[in-house]
Amino acid sequence: MNRNLSRQEQYLKQQRRHKKIIIGMRILIFVSFFALWELAADLGWIDDFIFSSPSRILTCFLSMISDGSLFAHLGITLLETLVSFGLVVALTLIVAVLLWLNESVSKTLEPYMVILNSLPKSALAPLLIVWLGGNYKTIIVTGISVAIFGSIMSLYTNFMEISPSKIRLIQTLGGTRKDVLFKVLLPANIPNLLSIMKVDIGLCLVGVIIGEFISSRQGLGYLIIYGSQVFKLDWVLMSIVILCLIAMALYWVINLLDKQYLKRL
Repeated sequence: MNRNLSRQEQYLKQQRRHKKIIIGMRILIFVSFFALWELAADLGWIDDFIFSSPSRILTCFLSMISDGSLFAHLGITLLETLVSFGLVVALTLIVAVLLWLNESVSKTLEPYMVILNSLPKSALAPLLIVWLGGNYKTIIVTGISVAIFGSIMSLYTNFMEISPSKIRLIQTLGGTRKDVLFKVLLPANIPNLLSIMKVDIGLCLVGVIIGEFISSRQGLGYLIIYGSQVFKLDWVLMSIVILCLIAMALYWVINLLDKQYLKRL
């Protein structure tokens, strides 16, 4: 018994050590990248006007924080991303359930879903501006369009992979299709939905930035496109760095929800 416990403790120690090494390597890569970038700019290996540098980006960031202009751009991008993400999750659940309830409709719509998912969403953005106008609605719809079709197809596929024996058991015990949906299908697919959400949050952010490129006067996407036009490349690279941090933070939140759910199982 004691030998088994010692082996278990040794294994747990190895796992903790391995996790610390991975985290250390990630930090080392991160720090090394920015240090090399700063060094290359200082020594003239790269043109810091075109490629900027971490110190210039930090100066730009602090300047826009002090005058409050960055908060408006950051807030509008984050709000549009969260709204489009929430709508994507809701629509994904509703449409996937409706397709599962009606097999004929799902088979009829399947090729159209594949086509719409494959369509470059940046090609739709100019049309959305004409149809909806150059406002936040267009940006939110663009964010939705990037993620929605692939999300529906993934969740519906997961619905169809549920074990038929579980469904037959519910039906044998007198359960209805509603019972199958709420007692088997949806509970079994919560982990799949959380995995889909991890992908969707990044796609919604991409869609929002595409919309802001074309039809916005606020947001990080606007800062990127406007900064490139007037050669304020510090704005461009600062916005890109902030977008990376936002994507990491949003992914971390959903990943935390996923871990918390798995702990309760």
